[in-house]
Amino acid sequence: MEALLKKSGKESVAGDGGCREAPDRRRALAMLRNIGIIAHIDAGKTTISERMLFYSGKLHRMGEVHDGTATMDWMPQERERGITITSAATTFFWGDYQINLIDTPGHVDFTAEVERSLRVLDGAVGVFCGVGGVQAQSESVWRQAVRYGVPRIAFVNKLDRTGADFEKVIGEMRSRLSPDIVPLQIPWGIEDKFVGIIDLVTMKAASFDSESMGVRVDVCDIPKELAAAAEKSRAELVEYVAERDENTLEIYLKSPDVEPALLKEGIRRLVISNRMVPVMCGSALKNKGVQQLLDGVVDYLPGPSDIAAARGRHPGTGSEEVRETSDFSPFSALVFKLANDSYVGHLAMVRVYSGQLKKGQNVFNPRTGERQRVMRLFELHADKRTEVPVVYSGEIAGIGGLKDATTGDTLCAENKPVELGRMMFPIPVVSMAVEPRTQAERDRLMEALAALLAEDPTFSLKQNADTGQTVVEGMGELHLEILKDRLVREFKVEAMTGKPMVSYKETVSSNGRAESRFDREIGGRTHFADLTIEVSPASRGSGNSVEISVSANVLPAVYRKAVEEGIRDALTTGVIGNYPMVDVKVKVVSAKSDQEQSSDVAFRSAAVMGFRQAVRDAAPVFLEPIMQLEIAVPTEYMGEVLTDLSVRGGKVRDISMRGGLQIINAMVSLANVFGYANAVRSASRGRASYTMEPHCFEVVPASVQEQLLNR
Repeated sequence: MEALLKKSGKESVAGDGGCREAPDRRRALAMLRNIGIIAHIDAGKTTISERMLFYSGKLHRMGEVHDGTATMDWMPQERERGITITSAATTFFWGDYQINLIDTPGHVDFTAEVERSLRVLDGAVGVFCGVGGVQAQSESVWRQAVRYGVPRIAFVNKLDRTGADFEKVIGEMRSRLSPDIVPLQIPWGIEDKFVGIIDLVTMKAASFDSESMGVRVDVCDIPKELAAAAEKSRAELVEYVAERDENTLEIYLKSPDVEPALLKEGIRRLVISNRMVPVMCGSALKNKGVQQLLDGVVDYLPGPSDIAAARGRHPGTGSEEVRETSDFSPFSALVFKLANDSYVGHLAMVRVYSGQLKKGQNVFNPRTGERQRVMRLFELHADKRTEVPVVYSGEIAGIGGLKDATTGDTLCAENKPVELGRMMFPIPVVSMAVEPRTQAERDRLMEALAALLAEDPTFSLKQNADTGQTVVEGMGELHLEILKDRLVREFKVEAMTGKPMVSYKETVSSNGRAESRFDREIGGRTHFADLTIEVSPASRGSGNSVEISVSANVLPAVYRKAVEEGIRDALTTGVIGNYPMVDVKVKVVSAKSDQEQSSDVAFRSAAVMGFRQAVRDAAPVFLEPIMQLEIAVPTEYMGEVLTDLSVRGGKVRDISMRGGLQIINAMVSLANVFGYANAVRSASRGRASYTMEPHCFEVVPASVQEQLLNR
């Protein structure tokens, strides 16, 4: 076996049954790249994805975002609006390399799509507009990539546009994102004189044939007028790598002119260890620079075997479990996205971290404790599926018909169970009442909402206890608008909806303590439980925690789950306004039980009653979402925009210049910026634009607190 693997170029290691890779997989682990495209809205992510598919031969005709033909923007809502709403996965080949690509949304309302994609990717390409530079959502997705430790390449796009400034974008990236930003290319010309790129690694220039849509690349010597700038930039690149990579330093000390192949190796080591972010450049719409970007993906970004082994917990013992990237390790995979497919039904998108998954194989879900047989496996290409018999470690695929799975679930071998780390998603900030047009459609509406709920972790659903209305919550007005549109188009359900409203939350502002005794006769027998519960405020944004600091002798294990479930249910319904509670520490400090009379029902009820009383004693308050607003406005209209912001209670953080426009960064309550698009257009005669994203939750003013209490 070892001889066969060595002959085929596959890697052999000890500890995994002798080898890491099955001999019949399409590409070795070293030849696999799992990457995502991340950026601010309208930076050109989908256009780059389309070019990648075209140059790789996956597509024979380029799709365009602006005319609604982009392959990766397959939803009708995406094609109508010209934006990416849902992350789309595809697989293609670049030379000998297999690339699994996920194109993610740039709009803040769909930030969960970026979050769950980055959780399972090995590398990412951050796209930046050559005119807009580092924009609000650019920073958000960058922070998400940093949080997951994902190595990145940056691509400065749209250098053909008026106002493009490569050096300025590089400066913004270094000051706002990372000091480890280092160009590997510089532009050959700029704006309408943009010809191509200068490669600092090979010290060659490249121009792109427009008739062949950039397929033919003319590689030549660097033009004389750019030679000095290229030499200076290459020296800076080599010095940066040599200072941080010992192997390159040894070569550099012998000769500062480091060979391209050796320089690439040094860059790759730094990128994989997150000590460098190489920058490439071009214009995707004009078919310039994308092929070199693909080369950069395979040259510098890691494969599955280059990253650390997956780590998780044993669902029974809680001990740490490690899953090496190997086709012969115990099977483990993470469900990172669910989708409803008209042909396949319930489709679960998974990243396989270890082992192999074959059709007909049983998988175990530690969260549900259930075993299921996998009957259909798919290679993904946007909204199209190609059935495959087996998926190997390091690959991304779809599973058809998987029941009861949710985003973040682990699938594993039942005899070697593991729970991989789950994902954290932002809290919804906008709510909307939704009702069926007729009573006969109520069941269909609830089924459709349940399907959307399973698919989208930032979409929530609740019943208003006072009015009986069904209320849905999302990340913004556009998010809810898309969900409403999908109800009609995908599920054929006509629903009446209210106006979007702020989704308030509740929390406590001090400590509270309460004892709760449940002693009642139900169904002919007495049910008894006694609990003492303490609540206290947690730091803002840290979430809720429930701790049961009572020994198993005092509170038997059989009742502990009922207590925790009761408290968590009470957290979701709130106390003073039926809004979910956030940032609350809950601690069960004492308990009494009776061997004959205690029950799950009693302890669950006592937990709810005790928690609610403890919250009332802890000065409960309402929280409202505060939004970070970035407005780009011509100087002559800045006064009117600032006046309008002041009226809305906005707090300006800073004002800067970018591309001839004034950039206003401000914080403002979401309640004060509903319908802001019309206001900012009116104040600027239609010449201003803005982006807005949730920043934090803050205690509402006293006047608003009073209004909410009197509703």
